[in-house]
Amino acid sequence: MRKLTLTLCAVLLALLVGSALAADATGTWIGQVGGPDGGMTLTFHFKQDGAKLTGTVDGPQGGEPLQIGDGKVDGNKISFVLKIEFGGDTMKITHDGTFEGDEMKLNTKMEGGPGGGGGGPLTLKRSK
Repeated sequence: MRKLTLTLCAVLLALLVGSALAADATGTWIGQVGGPDGGMTLTFHFKQDGAKLTGTVDGPQGGEPLQIGDGKVDGNKISFVLKIEFGGDTMKITHDGTFEGDEMKLNTKMEGGPGGGGGGPLTLKRSK
């Protein structure tokens, strides 16, 4: 019985330590996206609450930040959606990928908007 109790305590301790060390995306992350004029810098402000991810994205043009929607975190996996409306069109940009430490690697996919499709890889670095 004593051995079973010690084993259960060890497993519980391992679970508590593992959850304390779980990845947290909360913070400011910065990345560069390519473009016809040499690209632009995007700043992501993430807030993680358990598996839920919310936040905003600042573009290079200033103006109103874009709201992050459908954000999820599962371990070191992350996914979220941005919706951009302009000129009567709506562009949906889905992001999914992984993060570890101060680096996040995302795959992006664009739907709608002018020119349709597109996307590609995006690497973000945590701002310190």
